[in-house]
Amino acid sequence: MRWDGADFRRSRGCDTLLLMSRPILEVIALDAADAVAAQAGGADRLELVVDMAADGLTPSVETFTSVREAVDLPLRVMLRSRDGFTSGGPDAVRDLAIRARRLREAGATEFVLGFLDESGGPDLPTVQALLAELDGCRWTFHRAIDRAADRETLRKELADLPGLDTYLTAGSARGVDDGLPTLCAEAARSIAGEPGHRPTLLVGGGLQLKHLPALRRAGLAAFHIGGAARPGGWDAPVDADAVRGWRVVLDAPLDA
Repeated sequence: MRWDGADFRRSRGCDTLLLMSRPILEVIALDAADAVAAQAGGADRLELVVDMAADGLTPSVETFTSVREAVDLPLRVMLRSRDGFTSGGPDAVRDLAIRARRLREAGATEFVLGFLDESGGPDLPTVQALLAELDGCRWTFHRAIDRAADRETLRKELADLPGLDTYLTAGSARGVDDGLPTLCAEAARSIAGEPGHRPTLLVGGGLQLKHLPALRRAGLAAFHIGGAARPGGWDAPVDADAVRGWRVVLDAPLDA
């Protein structure tokens, strides 16, 4: 992450960066109604998934098309066919590649994916098989990074893959409460432009409003919410007012 015109400070052992630009708010959508509500509340981007009981799987082409027709927000589509962070084997990878190809043909241009092998390292053959279908599209490596055996090694192995511009991470498999020190440290390395740390850090996974001041002061400026946009739970739709509440807090100036 590089930010022009930024003001650096030191605070509580973390590099503090008072950002001059509007923070990004990404909201999980399951359908067109969610997408419309998220846009009305001030979301900047959507992550489109289905089946949150399995932590988010690939939507159908029909679902993608209905969402794409309903809103004009940037839209990242999940590529994942099973719960967990392993590929499911060659047949599952081939099926997922076909689904990625059909989504591309339907107009999808941004994606979310990420797989680990049995040792906890990045499953490069699976990732590369899907990237072959994406043809340079921008994509997020999702929270598999929080389950990796070695975050730094994973970053180095993924660094040269085409289209990778974002890591969705809580800093810990247990969520942002535990991952806050890691997120602050990685933000400093992103700001410095270190190799492997140039993709944007998109903070999500147990993210709460109380975390935002420390995260923003550390230089983080992209945030991802799912359940926080649904006060009624995952069986209820996205609530535009809930999204708007996050938008208001993110747009408020930080205390000097």
